Amino acid sequence: MSEIVLVGQEVPDFEMETYEPETGKFGTFSLKKAKEEGKWTILFFYPADFTFVCPTELADLAEIYPQLKELGAEVVSVSTDTKFVHLAWHRDEKLLENVKYPMGADPTGAVSRMFGVYDENTGLALRGTFIISPEGKTCRFRG
Repeated sequence: MSEIVLVGQEVPDFEMETYEPETGKFGTFSLKKAKEEGKWTILFFYPADFTFVCPTELADLAEIYPQLKELGAEVVSVSTDTKFVHLAWHRDEKLLENVKYPMGADPTGAVSRMFGVYDENTGLALRGTFIISPEGKTCRFRG
């Protein structure tokens, strides 16, 4: 198991498959690319799609997403669901209709482990929000 990234440490580059609600297509989030573009990255981890609490959290984040993008940040919600589950959930859940930010798929738990939010007993990510600077260093907020 790799080490957990702590506040102030550099985050190793990683990629993650995504569902892109804005286009309705699949994509990839690359931390390396975000750093090259000088963007802040906000990773918002949550346990699973098709739960009764999570859509309200994602909908609330969708309300401020335009302002975050304007400030030079990219938001990626992350769960251990696949990109296909994200697509189905986005299509089925009315509360997600305004979600435009990428929905990251971490089915192996690799990214969740890197940030210390992976629950080995359930295979789910715990809630947590992490901000990564354009230089690749992290700040951590627990939700």
